[in-house]
Amino acid sequence: MAQVQRMSRLMVKTLRDDPADAETLSHKLLVRAGYVRRNSAGIWTWLPLGKKVLDNVSRVVREEMDAIGAQEVLLPALLPKEPYEASARWEEYGDLLFRLKDRKGTEYLLGPTHEEIFTLVVKDQVSSYKDLPVMLYQIQTKYRDEARPRSGVLRGREFQMKDSYSFDTTDEGLAESYALHRAAYQKIFARLGLDYRIVSAVSGAMGGSASEEFLAPAAAGEDTFVDCPACDYAANTEAVTFALTPVSGEHGPVEELDTPDTPTIETLAEHLGVPASATLKNLLVKVDGEIVAVGVPGDREVDLGKLGEHLAPAVVELVTAEDFEGRDDLVRGYVGPQGLAKVRYIADPRVAPGTAWITGANKADTHARNVVAGRDFEVDDYLDVVVVEEGDPCPNCGAGLKLDRAIEIGHIFQLGRKYADTFQLDVLGQQGKPVRVTMGSYGIGVSRAVAALAEQSADEQGLCWSKEVAPADVHVVAAGKALQTELALEVSEKLNAAGVRVLVDDRAGVSPGVKFTDAELIGVPTILVAGRRSGEGVVELKDRRTGEREEVTVEEAIARLTA
Repeated sequence: MAQVQRMSRLMVKTLRDDPADAETLSHKLLVRAGYVRRNSAGIWTWLPLGKKVLDNVSRVVREEMDAIGAQEVLLPALLPKEPYEASARWEEYGDLLFRLKDRKGTEYLLGPTHEEIFTLVVKDQVSSYKDLPVMLYQIQTKYRDEARPRSGVLRGREFQMKDSYSFDTTDEGLAESYALHRAAYQKIFARLGLDYRIVSAVSGAMGGSASEEFLAPAAAGEDTFVDCPACDYAANTEAVTFALTPVSGEHGPVEELDTPDTPTIETLAEHLGVPASATLKNLLVKVDGEIVAVGVPGDREVDLGKLGEHLAPAVVELVTAEDFEGRDDLVRGYVGPQGLAKVRYIADPRVAPGTAWITGANKADTHARNVVAGRDFEVDDYLDVVVVEEGDPCPNCGAGLKLDRAIEIGHIFQLGRKYADTFQLDVLGQQGKPVRVTMGSYGIGVSRAVAALAEQSADEQGLCWSKEVAPADVHVVAAGKALQTELALEVSEKLNAAGVRVLVDDRAGVSPGVKFTDAELIGVPTILVAGRRSGEGVVELKDRRTGEREEVTVEEAIARLTA
């Protein structure tokens, strides 16, 4: 049986003021309530109360993963370079990867995610279709060298994550494993008490095809997603699509316009007295060093993250002034798609065949009118690349989309055979021939879920945990006098003996006001106060979330809390 947690002995130091560097609510409150302590940028110590919450989140995750038949393993965090080199992610991860060498000069990394290693484990352990399907998971420390770690444990360089992987012989089997994980995630987040949305997403460096994110709406969120108020559509902004719809109509011939000193959309629109939406913006980027033009309506911005996702694993970067040297076909500020014979041209679907634009004439101080897509220039590739805006049409029903901020708490992928192909993961099939295995990858940010819960449930007084994750079920407060402390400890021991997790504030020399403030800040679901009526055997019960208070006898309080 666990012992009563006594604050007179517990290593917890609460703070009255917010940390100077804290930006988000969870960062402020987790530090102030004594749950975490910063070691350095993006690296955190989980103190006793915080470790209990972290462990409770892990327990819920573990129970639901076990319930779908997944098997827990523990892989190393220090990993050899070679598997990641084989998958190309040694380079693709870029500066996000922690790289190091041992004393012999052999290169290693600290694992950001473990697809490669899990694939090799299964390759070593599984040889026949009879051994599949199999689902494996771990709850592990992950590492990413974030350029700007911030928001406390929301965006750190070291973090706790559950990652699981499914291995099947057929695409139908992968779909079943994916569905099992999706349902398990719904149960996990419901048990944790998180408000969340399931949204369509892109796979990014993970690879694969189908992908969905689990997002917890919160002002501190770093993800932006769209929600349709008229239907059930929801997606990460990088996954929003716009239908390519050719336009019919007659347009006059291309007409060159004298437009001195108008190298930007703003100056051009003002000079001609036209809306920016009538112009065509042509952004030049380098894709693996090759110059590529990207066309979007003049009133929209190119989403470089979205463009990068479309073109991954190629590296996308903006051109510089030096890139124009020796390129007479590229006139800075006056580029148009017509006549760009040596440049690949990518366009957003809004630049559909038949649409007419005012755009650069590929001459200094000159633009062209009536430049028609499909007539005067051809688009090599249509890709959704604009920054999504509030009111953009829903891909499902056409209603205006709404934008919201959220914290990514989970992500599931149908990887397919990307890693199986890399490592030649085959098993002997039913027909006696080798069959290539297909995979799924499924992640939950365990430490991030703690921060998301804090963001969503906290109030003006402090944290407000659900019973499932709280560091205790009841926070007993001894208001100060010896009689009250004696009663508080007596009640705590009886509750503890009945299996109730108890945190008791038995600190001597601490005023009742400070104890009450700390109880609100720490956020245990129920607060029991041994106060002025202790001599009568009466205590106060308070619901931390609702603030409702009630005076009851000690016997009734114990009966309620152990029911």
